[in-house]
Amino acid sequence: MFGDKFKRKYALTDKGVSNTKKGMFWTIIVNFVVMGGMGILYLLMDKFMGALVDKTPLSDMWIIICLTLGFLVLSLVTHIQQYKATYGLVYGEVKEARVGLAEKLRKMSLAFFSKRDLADLTETIMGDVNRMEHVWSHVMGYLYGSYVSTAVVTVILLAYDWRLAIACLWGVPVAFILLFGSRKLSEKNSRITKNAALIVSDGMQETIENVREIHGTNQEEKYLKELDEKIDNYEKKMIHGELVTGIFVNGASVIMRLGMATTVLVGTNLILSGSIDFMTLFMFLLVITRIYAPFDQSLALIAEVFLSEVSAKRLMEIYDADIATGDSDFEPNGYDIEFKNVSFSYDNEQVLNNVSFVAKEGEVTALVGPSGSGKSTCARLAARLWDGKQGSIKLGGVNVDSVEPEVLLKNYSMVFQDVVLFDDTIMENIRLGKHDATDEEVIGAAKAANCEEFVNKLPKGYNTVIGENGAKLSGGERQRISIARALLKDAPVVLLDEATASLDVENETKVQGAISRLLQNKTVLVIAHRMRTVESADKIIVLREGSVVEEGTPNELLKKEGGLFRRMRLLQSESQRWELNAE
Repeated sequence: MFGDKFKRKYALTDKGVSNTKKGMFWTIIVNFVVMGGMGILYLLMDKFMGALVDKTPLSDMWIIICLTLGFLVLSLVTHIQQYKATYGLVYGEVKEARVGLAEKLRKMSLAFFSKRDLADLTETIMGDVNRMEHVWSHVMGYLYGSYVSTAVVTVILLAYDWRLAIACLWGVPVAFILLFGSRKLSEKNSRITKNAALIVSDGMQETIENVREIHGTNQEEKYLKELDEKIDNYEKKMIHGELVTGIFVNGASVIMRLGMATTVLVGTNLILSGSIDFMTLFMFLLVITRIYAPFDQSLALIAEVFLSEVSAKRLMEIYDADIATGDSDFEPNGYDIEFKNVSFSYDNEQVLNNVSFVAKEGEVTALVGPSGSGKSTCARLAARLWDGKQGSIKLGGVNVDSVEPEVLLKNYSMVFQDVVLFDDTIMENIRLGKHDATDEEVIGAAKAANCEEFVNKLPKGYNTVIGENGAKLSGGERQRISIARALLKDAPVVLLDEATASLDVENETKVQGAISRLLQNKTVLVIAHRMRTVESADKIIVLREGSVVEEGTPNELLKKEGGLFRRMRLLQSESQRWELNAE
């Protein structure tokens, strides 16, 4: 019952399966204890019937009182244990699930995130885990425990009087057949509702991220109308899905409870025929009240299980995704980066084709070329941010695919055009480069990155909180914090991807000064569109449509008639002259 298929079906960990077994065990015990309470009522009714019919005095009532007190104590203890097993333990499973998902995502390559929407991943980690939490805590142990305890009681009832047992229980399998028959429809509605919810999340995220552009173009009414339509559509899909599920659940419940009527009819006929006495019928009526109670809830729980399977599948998609693995020992012979016959495809689209070059230690190697030529892809592959390629990439003679990513990345400092900062102080944002750095080391890196100029103007200096992604800073200031972070890390390999592309001339000059300190005695791979930013490079690799078409020093490439680098440099020079004349 609790094999790998069960684990995958409900996205459970090994600990979660163990907790489910405990919840199931205590649910069985609780159900049997409650059945014992029905037995006490039967004994009490039997004594009253004897007093009314046979005029026998009520005797030995102390036994029933003692049994009742024992039942109350036992019921309290078992219900507490059931609560701990079904709710208390499961909340730990929710923590394990979220931490496990975060750990899994941490080990994945960036290729996975480029294929998945951020709102979709957020919905999986928060929404889908929340839904599964309710299933793990309120459904699993209770449902499977009810199955077992009811099966045992059914066998006992059939042995006692098969006629009344059938009259009592015939509606249960019919109700469950009806509910299981609606399974595919419930799963379909759940997928539709989930997709509608994701569309709403995407719409909200897009609106919030582009709020300035929306205001700037007077598109508030248009975007709000579109968002309202998405929310209304989600509401309709949710109501439709819950209505369909509710019809089947309530229909199954009505069918099941018809068993009470058939029990009364069959029992009355059996009494009239002298086959049973009234107390036998009374016992079955007592049992019915207990058997139907868990099944009433089980019908709703099973419907929830059907809906949860969509969430479980979404969780398993993340658990099943490939992660980047490798050796924890990394002993390179220097820090040369060597690409050898590297080809890479993204979504069946060829991005790199048989690329080979060497970025030597102590030199600046620039990657240039038209947009879409594969420059950024080379940088990401060099740091093993992406996997899944042909050919080999080596750092210091060691294939990067053979090294555990976290170990490998200790040797890289990266400065990208799109700087990522956190809603924290400047001090802590820079300290990300080296978690155990002292305040003096952080300030030293900040000074080297020319951060002092703007930090001293802030109200709390380095302890100023800079807002989400550095919203309180300019582009040049954010870029310099990113460079300070890289300087603090002081890794032997530096990757610069369009680090100054979005800056004005003044800020670019300040950032270039900080970068020059960062690059000293390092293996440097620079990606730039502005040709003048790479003219001081030791070597330039020119890419076009994923292939290396030129390679050499800046002077060699500028002298090459008809060369791509020469043409790009001339085009940019003409563009700059036109801009100056326009001013």
